[in-house]
Amino acid sequence: MTLTNKTILITAAGQGIGAASARACAAAGAKVIATDINADLLAKLDGVDGIETRVLDVTDVDAINALAAELPDLDGLFNCAGIVHHGTVLDLTDADWDFALNLNVTSQVRMCRAFIPGLLRRAESEGAASILNMSSMASSEKGFIQRTAYGATKAAVIGLTKAIAADFVAQNLRCNALCPGTVDTPALQGRIAAAPDPVQAEKDFIARQPMGRLATVDDLTPMVVYLLSDGSQFMTGQSVLVDGGCTI
Repeated sequence: MTLTNKTILITAAGQGIGAASARACAAAGAKVIATDINADLLAKLDGVDGIETRVLDVTDVDAINALAAELPDLDGLFNCAGIVHHGTVLDLTDADWDFALNLNVTSQVRMCRAFIPGLLRRAESEGAASILNMSSMASSEKGFIQRTAYGATKAAVIGLTKAIAADFVAQNLRCNALCPGTVDTPALQGRIAAAPDPVQAEKDFIARQPMGRLATVDDLTPMVVYLLSDGSQFMTGQSVLVDGGCTI
Protein backbone atom coordinates (compact mmCIF):
# COMPACT_ATOMS: atom_id res chain seq x y z
CA MET A 1 0.00 0.00 0.00
CA THR A 2 2.66 2.47 -1.01
CA LEU A 3 1.87 6.03 -2.03
CA THR A 4 5.39 6.79 -3.21
CA ASN A 5 5.53 9.55 -5.84
CA LYS A 6 1.83 10.34 -5.38
CA THR A 7 0.44 13.77 -4.54
CA ILE A 8 -2.59 13.57 -2.27
CA LEU A 9 -4.83 16.44 -1.14
CA ILE A 10 -6.84 16.02 2.07
CA THR A 11 -9.51 18.38 3.38
CA ALA A 12 -10.33 18.86 7.08
CA ALA A 13 -6.78 17.78 7.86
CA GLY A 14 -6.42 19.91 10.98
CA GLN A 15 -7.59 17.25 13.40
CA GLY A 16 -9.31 13.90 13.75
CA ILE A 17 -9.49 11.54 10.79
CA GLY A 18 -8.13 14.15 8.38
CA ALA A 19 -4.99 14.83 10.40
CA ALA A 20 -4.34 11.14 11.02
CA SER A 21 -4.84 10.42 7.32
CA ALA A 22 -2.40 13.15 6.34
CA ARG A 23 0.26 11.63 8.58
CA ALA A 24 -0.48 8.09 7.38
CA CYS A 25 -0.36 9.04 3.70
CA ALA A 26 2.90 10.90 4.21
CA ALA A 27 4.35 7.90 6.05
CA ALA A 28 3.34 5.75 3.06
CA GLY A 29 5.44 7.95 0.79
CA ALA A 30 2.97 10.53 -0.53
CA LYS A 31 3.45 14.24 -0.86
CA VAL A 32 0.42 15.41 1.13
CA ILE A 33 -1.31 18.74 0.75
CA ALA A 34 -3.17 19.06 4.05
CA THR A 35 -5.94 21.65 4.00
CA ASP A 36 -8.26 23.00 6.67
CA ILE A 37 -10.18 26.17 7.43
CA ASN A 38 -8.36 26.47 10.77
CA ALA A 39 -4.75 27.61 10.41
CA ASP A 40 -3.96 26.96 14.09
CA LEU A 41 -4.94 23.30 13.77
CA LEU A 42 -2.95 22.92 10.56
CA ALA A 43 0.11 24.31 12.32
CA LYS A 44 0.38 21.03 14.24
CA LEU A 45 1.38 19.40 10.95
CA ASP A 46 4.12 21.90 10.18
CA GLY A 47 7.47 20.16 9.95
CA VAL A 48 6.05 16.70 9.31
CA ASP A 49 7.99 15.11 6.47
CA GLY A 50 5.96 14.93 3.29
CA ILE A 51 3.20 17.31 4.41
CA GLU A 52 2.51 20.80 3.06
CA THR A 53 -0.32 22.76 4.66
CA ARG A 54 -2.79 25.15 3.04
CA VAL A 55 -5.71 27.03 4.58
CA LEU A 56 -8.87 26.24 2.63
CA ASP A 57 -12.56 26.88 3.24
CA VAL A 58 -14.27 24.11 1.26
CA THR A 59 -17.53 26.09 1.21
CA ASP A 60 -15.77 28.83 -0.81
CA VAL A 61 -15.91 27.84 -4.47
CA ASP A 62 -13.54 30.62 -5.54
CA ALA A 63 -10.93 29.45 -3.02
CA ILE A 64 -11.26 25.87 -4.25
CA ASN A 65 -10.82 26.88 -7.88
CA ALA A 66 -7.86 29.12 -7.06
CA LEU A 67 -6.10 26.29 -5.21
CA ALA A 68 -6.74 23.85 -8.04
CA ALA A 69 -5.22 26.32 -10.51
CA GLU A 70 -2.14 26.73 -8.32
CA LEU A 71 -1.35 23.13 -7.43
CA PRO A 72 0.17 20.42 -9.61
CA ASP A 73 -2.08 17.62 -10.81
CA LEU A 74 -3.14 15.27 -8.03
CA ASP A 75 -2.94 11.49 -7.83
CA GLY A 76 -5.45 11.36 -5.00
CA LEU A 77 -8.12 13.46 -3.32
CA PHE A 78 -9.66 12.74 0.08
CA ASN A 79 -12.78 14.82 0.72
CA CYS A 80 -12.89 14.52 4.51
CA ALA A 81 -14.67 17.74 5.60
CA GLY A 82 -18.12 17.44 7.13
CA ILE A 83 -20.47 18.28 9.99
CA VAL A 84 -22.90 16.32 12.18
CA HIS A 85 -26.27 17.98 12.73
CA HIS A 86 -28.24 16.66 15.73
CA GLY A 87 -32.03 16.44 15.48
CA THR A 88 -35.06 14.94 13.77
CA VAL A 89 -36.65 16.41 10.67
CA LEU A 90 -38.90 18.44 13.00
CA ASP A 91 -35.84 20.14 14.48
CA LEU A 92 -34.25 20.85 11.12
CA THR A 93 -34.34 24.50 10.08
CA ASP A 94 -33.72 25.56 6.50
CA ALA A 95 -30.46 27.17 7.61
CA ASP A 96 -29.30 23.93 9.30
CA TRP A 97 -30.20 21.92 6.21
CA ASP A 98 -28.50 24.32 3.82
CA PHE A 99 -25.29 24.30 5.86
CA ALA A 100 -25.18 20.50 6.20
CA LEU A 101 -25.84 20.04 2.49
CA ASN A 102 -23.25 22.66 1.57
CA LEU A 103 -20.46 21.26 3.72
CA ASN A 104 -21.18 17.54 3.48
CA VAL A 105 -22.09 17.30 -0.21
CA THR A 106 -21.72 20.49 -2.25
CA SER A 107 -18.13 21.00 -1.09
CA GLN A 108 -17.29 17.52 -2.40
CA VAL A 109 -18.96 18.30 -5.73
CA ARG A 110 -16.91 21.49 -6.04
CA MET A 111 -13.65 19.81 -5.01
CA CYS A 112 -14.19 17.00 -7.51
CA ARG A 113 -15.17 19.41 -10.27
CA ALA A 114 -12.03 21.49 -9.67
CA PHE A 115 -9.52 18.67 -9.32
CA ILE A 116 -10.83 15.91 -11.60
CA PRO A 117 -9.24 17.36 -14.77
CA GLY A 118 -5.80 17.05 -13.16
CA LEU A 119 -6.62 13.64 -11.70
CA LEU A 120 -7.57 12.46 -15.18
CA ARG A 121 -4.25 13.69 -16.57
CA ARG A 122 -2.42 11.72 -13.87
CA ALA A 123 -4.60 8.68 -14.52
CA GLU A 124 -3.69 8.86 -18.19
CA SER A 125 0.04 9.24 -17.59
CA GLU A 126 0.40 6.95 -14.56
CA GLY A 127 -2.44 4.50 -15.13
CA ALA A 128 -4.37 5.30 -11.95
CA ALA A 129 -5.81 8.06 -9.81
CA SER A 130 -8.24 7.95 -6.91
CA ILE A 131 -10.90 9.99 -5.11
CA LEU A 132 -12.08 9.10 -1.61
CA ASN A 133 -15.23 10.75 -0.24
CA MET A 134 -16.13 10.73 3.43
CA SER A 135 -19.56 9.27 4.03
CA SER A 136 -20.75 7.38 7.12
CA MET A 137 -22.47 4.25 8.31
CA ALA A 138 -25.30 6.72 9.11
CA SER A 139 -26.36 7.07 5.48
CA SER A 140 -28.05 4.75 3.03
CA GLU A 141 -26.35 2.00 5.05
CA LYS A 142 -28.32 2.53 8.28
CA GLY A 143 -30.64 5.08 9.88
CA PHE A 144 -29.90 6.62 13.29
CA ILE A 145 -32.12 8.67 15.55
CA GLN A 146 -31.54 12.45 15.64
CA ARG A 147 -29.49 12.33 12.42
CA THR A 148 -31.87 13.50 9.67
CA ALA A 149 -29.60 16.04 7.97
CA TYR A 150 -26.48 14.00 8.55
CA GLY A 151 -27.94 10.73 7.27
CA ALA A 152 -29.50 12.34 4.22
CA THR A 153 -26.36 14.21 3.19
CA LYS A 154 -24.07 11.24 3.81
CA ALA A 155 -26.38 9.08 1.69
CA ALA A 156 -26.03 11.72 -1.03
CA VAL A 157 -22.25 11.32 -0.81
CA ILE A 158 -22.63 7.64 -1.66
CA GLY A 159 -24.76 8.52 -4.68
CA LEU A 160 -22.23 11.15 -5.76
CA THR A 161 -19.40 8.64 -5.37
CA LYS A 162 -21.10 6.03 -7.53
CA ALA A 163 -21.92 8.59 -10.22
CA ILE A 164 -18.33 9.82 -10.41
CA ALA A 165 -17.05 6.25 -10.43
CA ALA A 166 -19.35 5.36 -13.33
CA ASP A 167 -18.42 8.45 -15.33
CA PHE A 168 -14.66 7.93 -15.17
CA VAL A 169 -14.11 4.18 -14.70
CA ALA A 170 -12.86 3.77 -18.27
CA GLN A 171 -10.29 6.51 -17.72
CA ASN A 172 -8.63 4.83 -14.72
CA LEU A 173 -10.00 7.36 -12.21
CA ARG A 174 -11.57 5.55 -9.28
CA CYS A 175 -13.94 6.96 -6.66
CA ASN A 176 -14.95 5.29 -3.41
CA ALA A 177 -16.67 6.35 -0.19
CA LEU A 178 -15.46 5.66 3.34
CA CYS A 179 -18.24 4.90 5.84
CA PRO A 180 -16.88 4.90 9.40
CA GLY A 181 -18.61 3.89 12.57
CA THR A 182 -18.39 6.12 15.63
CA VAL A 183 -14.84 7.46 15.77
CA ASP A 184 -13.19 9.00 18.84
CA THR A 185 -12.28 12.44 17.50
CA PRO A 186 -12.27 15.96 18.95
CA ALA A 187 -15.60 16.56 17.18
CA LEU A 188 -17.18 13.56 18.89
CA GLN A 189 -15.78 14.55 22.27
CA GLY A 190 -17.32 17.99 21.76
CA ARG A 191 -20.74 16.44 21.13
CA ILE A 192 -20.36 14.24 24.20
CA ALA A 193 -19.38 17.18 26.39
CA ALA A 194 -22.39 19.18 25.16
CA ALA A 195 -24.88 16.42 26.03
CA PRO A 196 -27.11 16.81 29.11
CA ASP A 197 -25.45 13.71 30.57
CA PRO A 198 -21.97 13.33 29.02
CA VAL A 199 -21.23 10.06 30.81
CA GLN A 200 -24.37 8.44 29.44
CA ALA A 201 -23.82 9.99 26.03
CA GLU A 202 -20.40 8.35 25.78
CA LYS A 203 -21.86 5.00 26.86
CA ASP A 204 -24.56 5.32 24.19
CA PHE A 205 -22.01 6.06 21.47
CA ILE A 206 -19.90 3.07 22.51
CA ALA A 207 -22.96 0.80 22.64
CA ARG A 208 -23.57 1.33 18.91
CA GLN A 209 -20.60 -0.83 18.01
CA PRO A 210 -20.94 -4.57 18.68
CA MET A 211 -17.17 -4.62 19.18
CA GLY A 212 -17.82 -2.63 22.35
CA ARG A 213 -15.63 0.39 21.75
CA LEU A 214 -15.28 3.54 19.72
CA ALA A 215 -13.11 3.47 16.63
CA THR A 216 -9.79 5.27 16.81
CA VAL A 217 -8.51 7.33 13.90
CA ASP A 218 -5.85 4.66 13.44
CA ASP A 219 -8.62 2.14 12.74
CA LEU A 220 -9.51 4.24 9.69
CA THR A 221 -6.17 5.31 8.24
CA PRO A 222 -5.10 1.93 6.81
CA MET A 223 -8.28 1.92 4.71
CA VAL A 224 -7.67 5.52 3.63
CA VAL A 225 -4.16 4.64 2.43
CA TYR A 226 -5.43 1.49 0.72
CA LEU A 227 -8.20 3.26 -1.19
CA LEU A 228 -5.83 5.99 -2.36
CA SER A 229 -3.15 3.50 -3.37
CA ASP A 230 -2.78 1.34 -6.46
CA GLY A 231 -3.44 -1.66 -4.22
CA SER A 232 -7.16 -0.94 -4.66
CA GLN A 233 -6.95 -0.29 -8.41
CA PHE A 234 -9.76 -2.78 -9.24
CA MET A 235 -12.14 -1.19 -6.74
CA THR A 236 -14.42 1.73 -7.55
CA GLY A 237 -17.91 3.00 -6.73
CA GLN A 238 -17.93 1.26 -3.36
CA SER A 239 -19.09 2.43 0.06
CA VAL A 240 -16.57 0.87 2.43
CA LEU A 241 -17.79 0.27 5.98
CA VAL A 242 -15.31 0.39 8.87
CA ASP A 243 -17.89 0.35 11.66
CA GLY A 244 -17.03 -2.20 14.33
CA GLY A 245 -19.89 -4.44 13.19
CA CYS A 246 -22.62 -1.82 13.59
CA THR A 247 -24.31 -2.66 10.27
CA ILE A 248 -24.09 -6.44 10.55
